[in-house]
Amino acid sequence: MMGFPIAFAAPLALLGLLSLPVIWLLIRVTPPRPRKLPFPPLKIILDAERRDETPARTPWWLLALRLALAALACLAFAGPIWNPPVGASGGAGPLLIVLDDGWAAAPTWESRMTFAISAAESAGRRGAAVAVLAVSDGAREVTPTDSARAIDVLRARQPQPIEPPRAAALQAIEAFAARNKGARALWLADGLEQGGARAFAEKLSALFGTSFDIATDGHRPRGLAGPRNEAQGLVVRVIRAGAGAPDGMVRALDLKGLMLAEAPFAFGAKDEAEAQIALPVELRNEVARLEIRGERSAGAVALLDERWKRRRVGLVSGASADVAQPLLAPNYYVSRALGPYADLRVARPGATDPIGVLLDEGLDMLVISDMAIPPGATHDRLEKFIENGGAVVRFAGTRLAGANDDLTPVRLRRTGRVLGGALSWETPKKLAAFEESSPFSGLRIPDDVTISRQVLAEPEPGLASRTWAQLADQTPLVTAEKRGKGLLVLFHITADTTWSNLPISGLFPEMLHKVATLAGTSAAVAPAGQDIAKGEQSRKIETLAPQRVLDGFGGFIAPPATARAIAADFQGPASLDHPPGFYGPADSSVAVNALAPEAKLVAVDLTGIAAQRVAIDAARSIDLRAPLMAAAFLLLVADALASLWLSGGLPRFASRKASAVALLLALLGSALFDGAPSFISSAHAQQTQAAKAPPKRDIEAALSTRLAYVVTGDARVDETSRAGLVSLTQTLAQRTALIPGEPVGVDPARDELAFFPLIYWPVAA
Repeated sequence: MMGFPIAFAAPLALLGLLSLPVIWLLIRVTPPRPRKLPFPPLKIILDAERRDETPARTPWWLLALRLALAALACLAFAGPIWNPPVGASGGAGPLLIVLDDGWAAAPTWESRMTFAISAAESAGRRGAAVAVLAVSDGAREVTPTDSARAIDVLRARQPQPIEPPRAAALQAIEAFAARNKGARALWLADGLEQGGARAFAEKLSALFGTSFDIATDGHRPRGLAGPRNEAQGLVVRVIRAGAGAPDGMVRALDLKGLMLAEAPFAFGAKDEAEAQIALPVELRNEVARLEIRGERSAGAVALLDERWKRRRVGLVSGASADVAQPLLAPNYYVSRALGPYADLRVARPGATDPIGVLLDEGLDMLVISDMAIPPGATHDRLEKFIENGGAVVRFAGTRLAGANDDLTPVRLRRTGRVLGGALSWETPKKLAAFEESSPFSGLRIPDDVTISRQVLAEPEPGLASRTWAQLADQTPLVTAEKRGKGLLVLFHITADTTWSNLPISGLFPEMLHKVATLAGTSAAVAPAGQDIAKGEQSRKIETLAPQRVLDGFGGFIAPPATARAIAADFQGPASLDHPPGFYGPADSSVAVNALAPEAKLVAVDLTGIAAQRVAIDAARSIDLRAPLMAAAFLLLVADALASLWLSGGLPRFASRKASAVALLLALLGSALFDGAPSFISSAHAQQTQAAKAPPKRDIEAALSTRLAYVVTGDARVDETSRAGLVSLTQTLAQRTALIPGEPVGVDPARDELAFFPLIYWPVAA
């Protein structure tokens, strides 16, 4: 109001200030009460003196005191509020509070709810109804209600682990604006453009005009996207929306929640950084969760399933070029393609049973280049390997084309298709676009990739459902079949450049990487089934039910009733139907993350939007009625004492009766001052309650069993204590059913020790 951070709940009461001149005139012309004195006749006669007398008037200081008393009373009745929240001023129209309740709002959710509740209370004080709409509610009808019920709704809200679907909420907001003319809207934005934030703001500005406020805070959310299991370690992208988000640490945890390692990241002047966690392959494959330390949101968590594990891949070839010309051998191209994604094991030249030796090393996938597998012990071992969850990838060649080999996903013709042969094409063929149902879907096919020779698949029912890639004339190029828990894949070309130039293209490593990620997972190829209506084979869609999902704060919870199962090859973004979390059986679950691998965070640009900008984290609102009423009461007491003094009655108050009256006045004043906090806004009350709440570490210690050590102040001793307890914690988790939390350091003088079953107290020399 007038540039000052103050508003009035009852501004009409300020009209009482217009009566101050009248009060001034009345007090000025009204003399004070005559002073009463005992009648001493002789004293009066002796002191009698003739002089001209003027009528007595009220002293100027008493006049000022009474005017101040009247002014303070008028101001107090007007309900002044310092730093008023949105909704403290305005007409009697309803207030619509729109909440961005996606994961980006989770880190500052408490302050957001405090701000929203304060706005609802302020609207209630001026007699306005309040409606609450979270954008995740979509097109649900919004009805104004009293502020008390709206506050209950706000307190029950929790952030969702998804990107806010603002477009779906616009329909409900438009209907609300049409039914409630003169309404005011308050949008608590999360500060990100994701979900069409600017378009959303423009629409609200058009609906509500000048009665539209946007509340934001200074928090810059951070997120994790695109984790990769590289040769040097786990690498994950850390993203932020503009400058302001600090550097930090990324922690790696297993399925039990035990921290395995952590690594720092630094943005510098960029909005993206990488954290690299160096761990042995065995421990790296145990990592199920990456999170930003101290960032409580689902976007700051990246879940890892079997697809992110670094596979052990064996390479075996029947080509003699592996020894004579290793740089032209099939294994060379395969190793170059899979090297960044897997730990490779190559069969030793001259080994009598190279496949058996490799299988003994605990492989996840075996790549066989141009080698026939006739019936026998090796054939049986490979079939068992596939049935138990392994993946076998075969490349064609002259040996496979002419052999009696049934370890293929489809039946093959004994004669291949060659450029210039009987079953030939005049020019090399190009690849057709990958089908959406193919694991290769989304990969870009270079224009210069051509195929000059291949082995042909026999036409049979179900061939289309087993085809992952095909040529432009619909000839199968890559076929696959799920057998038991495993996968059998056949590339109908060689792994070198004799039949095609695919092995020297950028597409080749991407295709093999896709196959490697499917090894040992349920997201391979579902078994084919007979479609009676169409008379052809069709793929059955395998679905995975949600096992445990993330809430908006990034913690694991049981799946809500709204969560739906996903397809085994699901690669879409998280949503309310498919919240981020683990889906499917525990031994082969599929992870769904809040952020896509290529995601970026962009701050919303609200310049030019016709709306009042409000800071959520601004100074708290204070109701000034209590201080003003207290000051008015003190002036009233001072006025009474002054009147008694001027009338000569003050000395008689030395009696017990006067003492009792003074004590009563003091008690009334004390009661008034003690009651003042009840007039403070609910924001301050909640902040005070939060300040008295138990420390966060005590809450975490009560919810999870943790070992503790006493901090000595010696960094070397403290680090040794922590390392020892971390090892003990991991041993307990491995050998017992206990799932302990991360060890913590405590100070016996300040921390509560009752939560820790074991406390290690080192004695430093």
